[in-house]
Amino acid sequence: MVKLYEPAGYKALSASEKEACCNGCGSKGLGGWLVPDSIWGLNITDVCNIHDYMYSRGTTLQDKEYADRVFLNNLVRKIDDNNKWFRFLRRRRALKMYWVVKTFGEAAFWDNKV
Repeated sequence: MVKLYEPAGYKALSASEKEACCNGCGSKGLGGWLVPDSIWGLNITDVCNIHDYMYSRGTTLQDKEYADRVFLNNLVRKIDDNNKWFRFLRRRRALKMYWVVKTFGEAAFWDNKV
């Protein structure tokens, strides 16, 4: 079982607190429906939930950039811990997902912040 990076606050969340800030891959609403929670059959919901948590707690652009780097790092860890036959394809998809959150994630990061 792969060890993902999880901020201390994420580990301490109750189920209801996690549900309030985390929704798997994609943004809440229609965007969540369009973005799959898996890469070539590998479930990555936990990686996306950690990223959601970090976005919900972040307050600076540096926090967003750090959350995005943790997202990519956790994706690579999860991919490398699984079936080597799909590793190349999964890594390509992971890099695309990272590019999307890095490039277009600012609206989601700043949502509900003062």
